[in-house]
Amino acid sequence: MRTSAISHGHSGKGVGLGLALVSALAFGGSGVAAKPLIEAGLDPLHVVWLRVTGAALVMLPLAVRHRALPRTRPALLAGFGLLAVAGVQACYFAALSRIPVGVALLVEYLAPALVLGWVRFVQRRPVTRAAALGVVLAAGGLACVVEVWSGLSFDALGLLLALGAACCQVGYFVLSDEGGDAGDRAPDPLGVIAYGLLVGAAVLTVVARPWGMHWSVLAHTARMNGTPVPAVVLLLWIVLVATVLAYVTGVVSVRRLSPQVAGVVACLEAVIATVLAWVLLGEHLSAPQIAGGGVVLLGAFIAQSSAPAERSAQPVASGGDRAEQQLSARGTAA
Repeated sequence: MRTSAISHGHSGKGVGLGLALVSALAFGGSGVAAKPLIEAGLDPLHVVWLRVTGAALVMLPLAVRHRALPRTRPALLAGFGLLAVAGVQACYFAALSRIPVGVALLVEYLAPALVLGWVRFVQRRPVTRAAALGVVLAAGGLACVVEVWSGLSFDALGLLLALGAACCQVGYFVLSDEGGDAGDRAPDPLGVIAYGLLVGAAVLTVVARPWGMHWSVLAHTARMNGTPVPAVVLLLWIVLVATVLAYVTGVVSVRRLSPQVAGVVACLEAVIATVLAWVLLGEHLSAPQIAGGGVVLLGAFIAQSSAPAERSAQPVASGGDRAEQQLSARGTAA
């Protein structure tokens, strides 16, 4: 009986690891699929609106199932929709129109380190030396990624937009940490994702004004490193794979894995995005940039796994484009 239980536990973790890898691969491909659409003539905000609205429609049955959430957790839903959905993705996709995919995502991976600044200077809670080391490593790695020795050869606005994506993630991590003591009353993470997408779609509709979109772009092809690809295929990938599949598999994987393991796998997202951009878009990074990217990821992981949390044993931040990991960890802590 004991052997069977152990075997079942190992099997569950194996499934969880597989789902986490699928989620990292799906999230990592979002920028690679979005950039050709942007270069074909779609505004970055319009691409974000198509992604979020399409995913919201797919997840609508889950929103109906958890229809009590807007009444019980309006602030959490607003935070997820405004920050983790609309804010992160709008800033990230806008950055893609100006800087390489890998660089944009690596800048976004400063979020776990930035969270420590909130913990230390706003919440006035101590941070460990290991966490401080993680911040230093992330900052030093970022200096290599943007090649500061060449006078910031990258587009400054693009870098600021990527940093904006990181700041939006910080806001959601803080919001998630504030609700971390809900216990059995914690909201279902899939329901929060569904309503977050709906909130994000509503906000982006006002901001992006999709009625002015160049819809004809979707009827033609976009070029991926010179290779023509139907634009509608790229859009379907962004909506169904890089959003719906990525969020759902990410949530389910965290339920089967510890937050620390999930954090390690989350760091693969930036690696996958960089490799895919290299192969499919021809965006080559130099050796110092690759080394710096590795240091950024190492610093992000150390920071997120070392941050103290007085109200919970879980880490305050969970790296990358996947804010729902923290929420899922909270929702299943009991």
